Amino acid sequence: MRGISSLAAIVLAVAPLAVARAQTVGSGSEFEVAPYVGYMVFGNYLEGPLGTSLSSSTAPVYGAQLGMRLTPSIVLLGNVASSSGDLKVGLPFIGGTSIGTNSLLMYDADLQLDLPHAGDKDLSFSPFIQAGIGQMRYDIQAISILQTQATNTAYNVGAGADIAVGKGFGVRLMAKDYIGKFNFQDATSFDIQGRTAHNFALSAGLRIDF
Repeated sequence: MRGISSLAAIVLAVAPLAVARAQTVGSGSEFEVAPYVGYMVFGNYLEGPLGTSLSSSTAPVYGAQLGMRLTPSIVLLGNVASSSGDLKVGLPFIGGTSIGTNSLLMYDADLQLDLPHAGDKDLSFSPFIQAGIGQMRYDIQAISILQTQATNTAYNVGAGADIAVGKGFGVRLMAKDYIGKFNFQDATSFDIQGRTAHNFALSAGLRIDF
């Protein structure tokens, strides 16, 4: 519930800006959609003695962002993404061993700050930074007989760039770090304290303004 409350707090905090966007944005596009694909590199959810660990394997990620421009340089974003890969245990001398599969759903609200950029009329390189909060929902099936779910709050920070290739159309390159703790109590009912993991999403996609 903390993640949902934090998400709602973000929306309420930016609501006054949304109401005033018609006066601040001007005649440019007010909305954007950016579908993307890439890879997720997961951190360890748990680290035990003698170098043991629990994590997910690197896996493809698919997602999309929907943005509403609040000011000429600030965009309110909603992001949804999914990824699916192996759940693995790290063992000394053996390395990572798969013990099942992990399907992940991520959803978050973010603010994007467009940075000063240079470019000509036909090709413009526009860097940006993003930050926000949301949730990561895991659907885990381990050793073919155990199925469980867990949800944890995740903060995120990211950076990227839009490369315009036409009016209202461009390519988006992005890297984001999703920061959170896997909720072992939700998944197992045991009060196990995992470690804060950094989960990196590297992606490329399109941006369409309308």
